[in-house]
Amino acid sequence: MALVANKYQRLLLKISGETLGGAEGNGLNEEAIRDICQKIEEVYRLNYQIALVVGGGNIFRGNQSGLKDRTVADTIGMMATIINALTLEQYLANIGISSQVFTSMPVKSAQLFDHRKAIDCLDNNRIAIFGGGTGLPYFSTDTTSALRALEVNAQVILKATKVDGIYDSDPVKNKKAKRFATISYNEVLEKNLRVMDLTSISLCKDNKLPIIIFDINRPHSIKRVLEDKDQGSVICE
Repeated sequence: MALVANKYQRLLLKISGETLGGAEGNGLNEEAIRDICQKIEEVYRLNYQIALVVGGGNIFRGNQSGLKDRTVADTIGMMATIINALTLEQYLANIGISSQVFTSMPVKSAQLFDHRKAIDCLDNNRIAIFGGGTGLPYFSTDTTSALRALEVNAQVILKATKVDGIYDSDPVKNKKAKRFATISYNEVLEKNLRVMDLTSISLCKDNKLPIIIFDINRPHSIKRVLEDKDQGSVICE
């Protein structure tokens, strides 16, 4: 990856709900949450400004729920992301990191999202955690990540996954799968590579916002990616 340490001052980190669920990917796993918070702390202590978007798949997955009403299922999923956001806020507080949860729907324990307040939060060295998705059904947390990143003027999206980048085929099934160090937005769209949903890729493409796909499970993974010391894939022009 052609990255330079400290090239990006303000970043948005997208974490899946399953990451908080540990090996099984379900519920809230204390060890897994502490691990991700420690990795966030490493970057925070280097004076990066960090925004977080977290999914809700460890608590609820609408496409596996049996619910016929997609709007209701998506609303439940968005509520699950708020549970995860509030959980991360508390775990970060336990290690001395101040953060603020912003949500797309009213919740007493969180701040209703306002991009100016979120930017002020980041400017004051606090982590901004975004829960509740976009507040609308049919939009994924990938799209939320792209939207919130643009709204708070983030310079890059870091998408935490279980693999070390983007491949031309499934690296688990194909040992000869090729990893892309860098790939264009157009290639991702044309090849229909499902690293993020197509809406989020298009939004980033239109606004020239780079995306880094990396393996969150590696030691010091976030810090190493930002310092160009680990594998990953960059989506850019």
